[in-house]
Amino acid sequence: MTIDDRKIKILQAIINDYIRTGDPVGSRTIAKKYNLGVGSATIRNEMADLEDMGYLEQPHASAGRIPSSKGYRLYVDKLMVDQFLTPEEDMRIKQYIIDSAMLEVDKIVRQTSALLSELTNLTCVMQTPSVKRSIIKSVQLLKIDNNTLVSVILTDTGVIKNHMLRIKNVPAIEELNKINAVINGRLINLSIEKINLEVINQLKEDLYGYDDVFNALLPALYETLNESDSSEVIMEGTTNIFNYPEYNDIEKAKEMLALLNDKEALIDLFKTSDDITIRIGEENYKPQAKECSVISAEYSLGDRPIGTIGLIGPRRINYSRVIVIMAEIVKELNNILKNQHL
Repeated sequence: MTIDDRKIKILQAIINDYIRTGDPVGSRTIAKKYNLGVGSATIRNEMADLEDMGYLEQPHASAGRIPSSKGYRLYVDKLMVDQFLTPEEDMRIKQYIIDSAMLEVDKIVRQTSALLSELTNLTCVMQTPSVKRSIIKSVQLLKIDNNTLVSVILTDTGVIKNHMLRIKNVPAIEELNKINAVINGRLINLSIEKINLEVINQLKEDLYGYDDVFNALLPALYETLNESDSSEVIMEGTTNIFNYPEYNDIEKAKEMLALLNDKEALIDLFKTSDDITIRIGEENYKPQAKECSVISAEYSLGDRPIGTIGLIGPRRINYSRVIVIMAEIVKELNNILKNQHL
């Protein structure tokens, strides 16, 4: 059975109505609200066909129909109408740009997450930049006392790693400045994942005569390497799920909250390419997200992706509105990060 134009129009009407109301949709509702040129009996037959084809579901025997994941997928890919930002949304995003201009990267990310959750009424999940995706901008050894140095590793994404180094005799300030220049000459503009054995051996040669410093610094570099995949998961709008009747069912709500508390599951769930990715229902990797929709994207520093941003909610969301808001916010986030590092 093929899906013809009339079935497509009926499916589009059902999805639009269900997104707006959250109530299962019957044939009479479609016949009254939408001028499709056919009566409720014909619509009812077409709805039965759409259910057989997997585009609709009937939650209860006497209820109307609701879209299935397959129905939403067709809607997102071919049927939904593009929307534009409202003046209020545009104003909020412009204010966000102003407020974020002078902030550190981690604060910008938190502010972005809060804004996206506020404008979409969904739960926003952001993965902060990992050290692995960052580029070293500075390594400084600072004297604490005659036997202690602190190494400060700063990346272009604002990540700072501090390590205490114990050595027999801390070099004089003038010597320490020369050592810092040597270290930075070797490591600056390298990503953490590019600090390999060859680079380490070259650094050892560069620091000939300062074996104590090199031997103390090496564990700090390796510790940073070992932490390179770690990143924080920031979440805003967790309670937004309770605004949707889908989560009036306490078991569904508990399942969703358990998912939101599982950092590893969330990171895996929001894996994406640089374009906005939409996964609906069973398309999600995790079984506990089979009733959810996940919309995700990467954000970048220049041409280099440094983190992910995503939204999670029920399958019944206003996809076209959410997509235009996310696209605009990701674009402005990328611009802010780029301008900060010119």
